[in-house]
Amino acid sequence: MGEHLPFQGMQGLDEISSGFPAEIRPTREEAEAAVRTLLRWACDDPVREGLLDTPGRVTRAYEEFFSGYHVDPVALLERTFEETDGYDEIVLLRDIRLESCCEHHMAPILGRAHVAYLPDKRVVGISKLARVVEAYAKRLQIQEKLTAQIANTIAEVLQPRGTAVIIEAVHHCMTTRGVHKPGTTMVTSRMLGAFRDDPSTRRELLSMINPGIRPHEG
Repeated sequence: MGEHLPFQGMQGLDEISSGFPAEIRPTREEAEAAVRTLLRWACDDPVREGLLDTPGRVTRAYEEFFSGYHVDPVALLERTFEETDGYDEIVLLRDIRLESCCEHHMAPILGRAHVAYLPDKRVVGISKLARVVEAYAKRLQIQEKLTAQIANTIAEVLQPRGTAVIIEAVHHCMTTRGVHKPGTTMVTSRMLGAFRDDPSTRRELLSMINPGIRPHEG
């Protein structure tokens, strides 16, 4: 009993970091020059006082927005624990704040993720579930892929009897541009194992999540 040995091997998941060759990644100076180009394209002057420091601010912000490319979600889940006194019911981490970025328009995706699993002899620290959500969210995304990535990773590393991920999010690519439909929420889910195969287990999970929850837009 005690700490579980690290999970060995992982197939079908994203590589650690972006997989983008470091030798052809633009430099910070090139990135800042690109921001200045966009400022000129937007019909403003990048050398005016208010915009002088904008290229640097934008590149630093991008480092935060897309920090998930430099995190290995699999490694986050490798440390598990077996001292559970036989606990085998649903483990749910509800209302995980989610901040991502639409890969089509690079506009914010803001909402909440609910992550659950049915342990099979071992559990993982709950903060690691939130970190897995963040590792995938802090990349250019579509919500469907994000939902699947989180669920698939938890299922393949922890090998639980069931895994479920539900995401409720507001997409600013359709609330602040395009069709301009504020208040619209997109909901996606991925159910694996018992949550997919056993309707009563799925109903129990949904009752715990409370489907009336709405994501924050701020």
